[in-house]
Amino acid sequence: MRAIAVTPGQQGSARLVEVAEPTAGEGQLKVRVLRVGICGTDLEIDRGEYGEAPRGQPLLVLGHENLGRVEALGAGVSGFSPGDLVVSSVRRPDDCPQCRAGQQDLCTKGDYTEHGIKGLDGFMADFYVEEPRHLVKLPESLARAGVLLEPLTVVEKGLREAWRIQERMREWRPARALILGAGPVGLLGAMLARLRGLQTTVFGRDPSDFLAERVGALGASYVASLDAAGSVAMPLAALASHYGPFDFVLEATGSAEVAIGAMGLIGVDGVLCLASVTGGEAMMRIAPAHLNMELVLGNRVVFGTVNANQVDYQAGVEHLAEAARRWPGWLESLVTRALPMERVREAFERHPGDVKTVLEVHPS
Repeated sequence: MRAIAVTPGQQGSARLVEVAEPTAGEGQLKVRVLRVGICGTDLEIDRGEYGEAPRGQPLLVLGHENLGRVEALGAGVSGFSPGDLVVSSVRRPDDCPQCRAGQQDLCTKGDYTEHGIKGLDGFMADFYVEEPRHLVKLPESLARAGVLLEPLTVVEKGLREAWRIQERMREWRPARALILGAGPVGLLGAMLARLRGLQTTVFGRDPSDFLAERVGALGASYVASLDAAGSVAMPLAALASHYGPFDFVLEATGSAEVAIGAMGLIGVDGVLCLASVTGGEAMMRIAPAHLNMELVLGNRVVFGTVNANQVDYQAGVEHLAEAARRWPGWLESLVTRALPMERVREAFERHPGDVKTVLEVHPS
């Protein structure tokens, strides 16, 4: 069968290959892959920055943002039928206490594996096999947009944890949300904030009419940091005075400068969720005493989140379906490029205006 694989550590090695087609064993399902999303993690693995093949194998099949249909059921499988629309979770546990408790997203040991990333083949292939407990079913109304579920779960977890943290107060009535970053995670974060009824501001880099329209369709506001000439139109530090105070801030830019700057945008008793992974060793100037004073005196919270739990997948299905009813066509509009597997190198190139690029494995 066809698959998109890399040689880990080798720059620009993502390519179409032929691998053995799997068969569902006892207690497993075989899934026909429909669409696979491409994200920054896939691009970084293709650049050779990280990625780990399954033990004893030279290649790693890429892809963790998945959508497929059940093709066949192995012996002993119940609760699923051929044709069911499904998404698989990504991380598999090790033997640490958190993983044994079903919270591999909070793994303390670090020996977990992840499909398409670390030690397990991913979903950029014609088929895969999986155990039922790692799959979630989707309604047919999400037959196109369901590929967004996995990236949505990262935001689902962030909001779930933020609201849980805020149970420290007997009463918390958040009114305003700030989303830093207008990529897929940021836009999906804005969607969740609007579903919670929050007045929402999305802060992106470019003065894009498309982004302004997509954000506006949710009843939120889009603010660009740059103008058409590339000059600063809205400094990060000015956001709170213009659009705040913010009760909840989600940072999803991948910029360490923005992540640190976001700490100064939290309102009193507010919470900041850092959802992006920042790399590099660039130095920056901050005023630590002032930042510390603001965090302490304002009872502000800063925390990070990565990966997701099965409960976040279930919540994501419900929220995707709710968003599809409330804003018809909005989710589908986030997929700005859909290409066949044979054009994988083109799919891995960044184009102006890209939001989400997907590979159509079995378009149906």
